[in-house]
Amino acid sequence: MIREPDETHDVSLRCWVESANEPGGDFPIQNLPFGIFQAGSRGRVGIAIGDRILDVAAAHAAGMFRGDSALAADACGGATLNALMALGVPAWRALRLDASRLLRSTATADARQAVERALVPMADVAMLLPADVGDYTDYYASVHHATNVGSMFRPDNPLLPNYKYVPIGYHGRASSLVPSGAAVRRPHGQTKEEGSPPVFGPSRRLDYECEVGVFIGPGNALGDAIPLADVAPHLFGLCLVNDWSARDIQTWEYQPLGPFLAKNFATTVSPWIVTMEALVPYRLPAYQRPAEDPAPLPYLYDHADQESGGIGITLDVFLRTAHMRHANVAPHRVSRAHFADMYWTIGQMVTHHASNGCNLRSGDLVASGTVSGPEPDARGCLLELAWRGTQPVALAGGETRAFLHDGDEVILRGHCARDGFARIGFGDCAGTVLPAAT
Repeated sequence: MIREPDETHDVSLRCWVESANEPGGDFPIQNLPFGIFQAGSRGRVGIAIGDRILDVAAAHAAGMFRGDSALAADACGGATLNALMALGVPAWRALRLDASRLLRSTATADARQAVERALVPMADVAMLLPADVGDYTDYYASVHHATNVGSMFRPDNPLLPNYKYVPIGYHGRASSLVPSGAAVRRPHGQTKEEGSPPVFGPSRRLDYECEVGVFIGPGNALGDAIPLADVAPHLFGLCLVNDWSARDIQTWEYQPLGPFLAKNFATTVSPWIVTMEALVPYRLPAYQRPAEDPAPLPYLYDHADQESGGIGITLDVFLRTAHMRHANVAPHRVSRAHFADMYWTIGQMVTHHASNGCNLRSGDLVASGTVSGPEPDARGCLLELAWRGTQPVALAGGETRAFLHDGDEVILRGHCARDGFARIGFGDCAGTVLPAAT
């Protein structure tokens, strides 16, 4: 059951951290996402507020949290968010509510002085992965992406018969998840051109995929399912994901078992997790399926999920080449898509994942797959935008891209906006391509 907005979502709230009140910023007081920042040799749990980070453990040591929020703050003493994720909704809600009250412009002078000592400038720290991710799964939940890619290889039958019945996914590689800002090395692999034998070497068709990921909170026991009506308490929050993809390696290897080396060399994750609590005002009805499409099977249907299982996230992809950096040219936006266009909801993906008794655990990451829309400029990867390399994308400064070059930086950004509520954002999910190892 999706809750109604509460006092933490009030658009009139102001923060005594002035940068949090700047129009268009990602981290106003209505957001308060969680992440892990590096202080010395270890990570610490932080809450983003404007251009500052609230060190939760430091604020807790100063006695700023009481009751249920103190229990949640106790779980924030480690170097990952896993312990907090495992606690569940009441603890998450209490900690976020108390953090909101402490940071509001109406906070007492004593509270402000104590909290101010626990604030860290974002510019002074590095961000780490927000969780120790035990397992990572990637879906293929955009019907527009699936149709576009399918039409490149099967023009007369783009979608396979199962697509509109079963959420399609594959098991990713958790060990190669990297935080935003980490460089990504061009991978080696087998590729094959038509009429020639396969060769091993650097990928020549490196691509990105703009995705949204959900971090699992409390998990389920092995053998138990998670009914769709009960999925909400298992969802901690959302992040941005770049599932880097070597298309030439993928084309050769994906049959008959699907993605492998083309995908598992690197996946970039944004450092801030926007909680499901913060996203309450931006819930939308699930994607409206055409009348001729089959209804979801009963285990994938829930009235509440149909009413509010969608989330209104706008997703932008920017490219900045080495030449653009040298010339001090700003990143060029190549696409804008909307997460509300996904064929399957986050809830349906998680429910399907556990439907066979697969045990999900706190800190597991489930990604949506490429987010693409029906319009040409809403395609979430170069494979679609440049149509398999046949229609290169024009960039600022006169360059074009069919696939990524060494030195290219890919930046994913996402935000939610709705009349009567504050704009909140996810921060950057960025990575730069390094040449292949010699």
